[in-house]
Amino acid sequence: MAESKSTDLYRDTVFLPSTSFPMRGRLPQREPEILERWKKIGLDEAIIRQSDQRILEGKKVFTLHDGPPYANGHLHIGHALNKIIKDVINRSHRMNGEVVRYIPGWDCHGLPIEWKVEEKYRKAGKNKDDIPVLQFRAECRSYAQNWLSIQSSEFQRLGVQAEWDHRYATMDFSSEAAIVEEIGRFLLNGSLYRGLRPVMWSPVEKTALAEAEIEYHDHTSTTIFVAFPFVKDPTPQHLLENVSAVIWTTTPWTIPANRAIAYNNDITYQIISVKAVNADSHVSIGANFLIAQDLLTSFCEQAGITEFKEEASLEGNALAGAVAAHPLRGKGYDFDVPLLAGEFVTTEAGTGLVHCAPAHGEDDFYLCQQHQIGVTEYVEDDGRYASDVPLFAGIHVFKAAEPVCEELNLSRDEARNANKPFTGLVAQSSIVHSYPHSWRSRAPIIYRATPQWFIAMDDNRKIRENALSVLEDVIFVPAQIRNRLTSMIASRPDWCISRQRAWGVPIAVFVNKATREVLRDAEVMQRIVEAFKKEGADAWYNSSPSRFLGENYNSEEYEQVFDIVDVWFESGSTHAFVLGRDKLDFPADLYLEGSDQHRGWFQSSLLECVGTRGVAPYKAIVTNGFVMDEQGRKMSKSLGNVIAPQNVNDELGADILRLWVMNSDTNEDLRIGKEILKQQGELYRRLRNTLRWVLGGLEGFSDKEKLDYEDLPELEQWVLHRIYEMNQVIQKAIHTHEWVGVYPALHYFCTSDLSAFYFDIRKDSLYCDKKENIRRRAVRTVLNVLHRCLCTWLAPVLCFTAEDAWTARFGENATVHLEEFPLIPVKWLNDDLAKRWIQLRSIRRIITTEIENMRREGIIKSSLQAAVELNFSEEEAALFGHYDWAELVIVSRVDINIIPGSASLYSVETKQGGEGHAAPRIRVATGHKCARCWKVLDEVGGNSSYPELCLRCIDVVS
Repeated sequence: MAESKSTDLYRDTVFLPSTSFPMRGRLPQREPEILERWKKIGLDEAIIRQSDQRILEGKKVFTLHDGPPYANGHLHIGHALNKIIKDVINRSHRMNGEVVRYIPGWDCHGLPIEWKVEEKYRKAGKNKDDIPVLQFRAECRSYAQNWLSIQSSEFQRLGVQAEWDHRYATMDFSSEAAIVEEIGRFLLNGSLYRGLRPVMWSPVEKTALAEAEIEYHDHTSTTIFVAFPFVKDPTPQHLLENVSAVIWTTTPWTIPANRAIAYNNDITYQIISVKAVNADSHVSIGANFLIAQDLLTSFCEQAGITEFKEEASLEGNALAGAVAAHPLRGKGYDFDVPLLAGEFVTTEAGTGLVHCAPAHGEDDFYLCQQHQIGVTEYVEDDGRYASDVPLFAGIHVFKAAEPVCEELNLSRDEARNANKPFTGLVAQSSIVHSYPHSWRSRAPIIYRATPQWFIAMDDNRKIRENALSVLEDVIFVPAQIRNRLTSMIASRPDWCISRQRAWGVPIAVFVNKATREVLRDAEVMQRIVEAFKKEGADAWYNSSPSRFLGENYNSEEYEQVFDIVDVWFESGSTHAFVLGRDKLDFPADLYLEGSDQHRGWFQSSLLECVGTRGVAPYKAIVTNGFVMDEQGRKMSKSLGNVIAPQNVNDELGADILRLWVMNSDTNEDLRIGKEILKQQGELYRRLRNTLRWVLGGLEGFSDKEKLDYEDLPELEQWVLHRIYEMNQVIQKAIHTHEWVGVYPALHYFCTSDLSAFYFDIRKDSLYCDKKENIRRRAVRTVLNVLHRCLCTWLAPVLCFTAEDAWTARFGENATVHLEEFPLIPVKWLNDDLAKRWIQLRSIRRIITTEIENMRREGIIKSSLQAAVELNFSEEEAALFGHYDWAELVIVSRVDINIIPGSASLYSVETKQGGEGHAAPRIRVATGHKCARCWKVLDEVGGNSSYPELCLRCIDVVS
């Protein structure tokens, strides 16, 4: 009790930390308050003014071009991840003294929005096609605008700084005019053409789809082996007489569209005669089949053939000129089926003979086109066979497997009864495989040949070749992702840019009705662009064609195209109406999106820009991964594992979400969940405590206290060295865009170097030394530097917390977000000093471990109750003997014993078997506890005026 009273007596003489920065962040409540304060003080406007001033000063411009998210629904965690990374990068470049204007954007056209508006009509029993197009487009615009506003607010709640009032949207009139002008560039340079080619088609949405609009799911397909009897045998020995070529397909519905069979010149084929079959087999004994030799065993197993005779083998090139009959010959399919050599044929599966339906496959199409075999359009836009298709009119292709197989069975039986070569169905089964689906409707898609508008990849503009060339100068982060984009561009077909929908920018061109030639007239295109600037793309729908064609053309002679342009072309054109103006560089310094955008925005932006300007729109590409749950599963409502950013904001705060992002390896797929966010909360608490300790130690600090670098103790110089190193880590990230690991390193600096080491050692001096004491002034000099560094370094990530830590010291009229990173003098770099302190900390760790053991055993309650006997070799004494070890290990006394001739206990050699001196010895300190600093010293009680204090504390309080 007496000790407690004496301690209370001197409490007011101890310089305990004091700050308005609270221990608990209350982020869900505090962050909205800070957002309101930023609006009140006009922070966004102040940032623009700062940028204008930097322009006048000739400062470097940094431009990160925002890939437009889709204005359709609340933000998901992937949106938050991507936008937070962008925000951290933008803020870092701005605080590095650069000019940064961040213009957020939105993708507002296209099928998802149109689909949602259609749903309203479907529920009301109305057909969208019966709604006037301008009314329908107006409803789509209103829907997109509503979600654009909601998403903008949600991004701002995440702390993302941008020029929200100057955002861009693809549905703005100016944007629609720019997009149609870009279409016009391809029209006038000759790369835009209309052609018939199989494209990915959604029967549900009745439109062509781009690769980026496709996702793959497991799908069960009927598989069939089908026999095509030869009707023309080019082999000298008539080897193919009474023989049938057998194909295998997973799309029975394409059999009516078959026009050829492909083989490979390098494959060896075998003719077999069937001698025995099992009870379930459809095959007739005596049937003769042509199969690739390597696939013979697997084919026979699946066809139920138990015994066969190998009649003859022949190389693929021997099949040149061979012709087969369609298996439905005599039923409306009375055309020949030539065998054609194709390099795409392999022996990985099937029979080594590939059935070719040029209307429904790219390889099929190009092979048949090469041999002047035409395309028959059998399938309507809703996926049903056309009314003139023999046998199958009106049947949906996804329900056609059984009808097709039934007809093939009939053909087989008819051929068998007529003693003709085996024809029709050989075997039927099913397979579960990965199949393309529309990511919007989740429905499977088909390949379907329809007239579409394409941009040529390999014409005189050489878009593919030039795109691959300019990519050589683009920086990729991570570096290995370069191969993904280049391989996609190298193998991609011509770009199909047309969609058969209503909501979007039309491919505003005219086609001559007589010649079917597209009109390429710069004056016509300019009139279209000017109309779009004033009225938007609706001008194409509410104007007479003569408005655009002018006096030089008769509008009766031209067809007006109403297909809309692919939304990927739109977003790929954003560089044309965002960059290169208003302090935004072209090309952009950086594009940053998810890994799926290598087949989406990264690619479409590159191809569009190369096709119109011959250059890449970006200098660097950064790719982030996808977000999974804690078990590595994809998030879905059905699993109940969705983490919504809005919920994280409300429960934990946006700064926790931002910290999760920057503590993750964003180059790979990330995981998130309640436990992971709980861990981030703990990491946040440590960072916050570091800031709070710094602020508490700086109460009342003035510049008069500052010491020059040369006057600082070695420990403070070591902290400044670590600050220099940390600054280099951040500077490297700024210049390379490689941020993975930066903030974990900063967290380590705060918790290990500062809180657990430097603060622990210096709190005694900070609390108990005289105000004018040099060591205490040194501590506060370094804390002043740390506050400015930590607040600015953390501001890009913990944008709300750093602001609170800044205003707690400098007042509500200040803001950290107009500050720059402190310039760190190169003289703070001291590698020799750093190496020495690595050794010191190693020795310290051995001592503190022993002290902690005594505390756990109950021998002492705190380290200040301990005294240490520290043995050194002569070499160690020379290096480390002059340090205040009692302060370093936070004990009341350290006695150093020099052991002549001993080896270093702390060297690698000694640990490996050398003979060193004895380890440190820890004992209970003798003397009395100072009522002010709590050290246990013999000198306490020696002064009758202050019997409870040590000499230092007497000097302070007297």
